[in-house]
Amino acid sequence: MKHLTAFFLTFFASFTLCCGQITDPKATEVWQPEPRVVTPGQGTKPPSDAIVLFNGTGFSEWVSLKDSAAAVSWNLARDSSMTVQPGTGDIMTKRVFGDCQLHLEFRTPLVVKGEGQGRGNSGVFLQDRYEVQVLDSYQNRTYSNGQCASIYKQTIPLVNACRPPGEWQTYDILFTAPRFNADGILLMPGRVTVIQNGVVVQMNTEIKGTTEYIGLPRTEAHGKAPIRLQDHGDLVSYRNIWLREL
Repeated sequence: MKHLTAFFLTFFASFTLCCGQITDPKATEVWQPEPRVVTPGQGTKPPSDAIVLFNGTGFSEWVSLKDSAAAVSWNLARDSSMTVQPGTGDIMTKRVFGDCQLHLEFRTPLVVKGEGQGRGNSGVFLQDRYEVQVLDSYQNRTYSNGQCASIYKQTIPLVNACRPPGEWQTYDILFTAPRFNADGILLMPGRVTVIQNGVVVQMNTEIKGTTEYIGLPRTEAHGKAPIRLQDHGDLVSYRNIWLREL
């Protein structure tokens, strides 16, 4: 209250009686609150306030979608990555999240098999419902709203920023969760910005609802929910996954 009172006293004192204009530059300076300090990450090191979801040492932050009591069956590698074990199912975080900044790296298989949706297919599900597609879309044509970096079956990416098969790629995702009222009515849709390999591919994109394989998006009231990675039967790898709650 002390800081607020001082601000308004300074603000009103700066007005001239003749024309009501601000004449003192200090009148528009705001000193409180002071933003907290976060140490930026460097290399593979995440920011100081990040929740590390995977650093290559194990699956302590993850459970199997099929059986949350069972150990995750995806494969750990010496390069601090994990790879989908086809047929074992999706994995999801033990923790639940709302608005967030999510960073992860993914790699589609070096040995190319299949085409279209059958080539390096996986996905990152925000709040267990909204899929940012992972796919080998390097010189691989498929439906545009299902290629890599699409909001699956909803929004086409602005550009195709994919690297060749076998190379590590990055996703930096800024997610604003949808808001619902006490009656479960949607007040504000979710929105997402996706940066792939340093290139903006989704810009404040409205999420229309659940990302369905068949049919239209559905709107369902929910709160915080896990991050989910998809087992689509391809040997897609992930590493360096961290998240900042916003």
